[in-house]
Amino acid sequence: MKYLEFIFKTEPCSEAVNDVLAATLGEVGFESFVDSESGITAYIQQELYREELLKASLEDFPIENVSIGYTWSEAEDKDWNEEWEKNFFQPIVIGNRCVIHSTFHQDVPQAEYDIVINPQMAFGTGHHETTSLIISELLDADLKGKTVLDMGCGTSILAILASMRGADALLAVDIDSWCVNNSIENIALNHINNIEVELGDAATLNRKGPFDVVIANINRNILLHDMAAYVACMKPQAELYMSGFYAEDVPLIREKAESLGLRFTHSKSQNNWTAVKFVRP
Repeated sequence: MKYLEFIFKTEPCSEAVNDVLAATLGEVGFESFVDSESGITAYIQQELYREELLKASLEDFPIENVSIGYTWSEAEDKDWNEEWEKNFFQPIVIGNRCVIHSTFHQDVPQAEYDIVINPQMAFGTGHHETTSLIISELLDADLKGKTVLDMGCGTSILAILASMRGADALLAVDIDSWCVNNSIENIALNHINNIEVELGDAATLNRKGPFDVVIANINRNILLHDMAAYVACMKPQAELYMSGFYAEDVPLIREKAESLGLRFTHSKSQNNWTAVKFVRP
């Protein structure tokens, strides 16, 4: 399998900028990322690369006043699954209750919830703050018998945990067919049978639900644009959990949510990444 190696230089270069860049690249097919002093190096299967998609994603980069340049070359042939195992995804324990690991891991810590993920991208493993923040929320939530929507599901790790926590029926949605296929694989790995996975965006939610719980771990701009669609398919007293933005974005997120009739409950932050919870009265 041939891969292309892209070297991205960001200005200003910061952990936050590089995190968002990796998430943006993941949405257009890039699957592994290595930090550098000036940005990140990213890899994509040659047959999946589409220049127009990359350029469009960079033009719509959600952080203002960031300059991004890149060069690319054909990557040397190697066992990319082995590279992934060695260099990126390590088992993680969240809240001392949930362990996330892959099939290749040995000596996995014991926890109340054991989730197996074979990720095809850097996000959705639980390592990123936004994912771990939502996981911590779900560990505290009452999900027994609830219907759950996971928007921008990625690996479907959040839907899988919600199912393990007693949710009754779940819908996982993503705009990326790669994520849909990876979700189906991960759901099967965890022997879950009550999660339906669909390809699409918020426009596909028409006549879906209603749901008791909605999860959306995406980014600020998409959340602001699609929040009305989430609210439209929420039951009274339904909960909405959102992440993918910074602490300074909370007032904007809250203003939009409250204009749609939602009640703010709380927010949690980790390294400036933030998750919020709202309730529909």
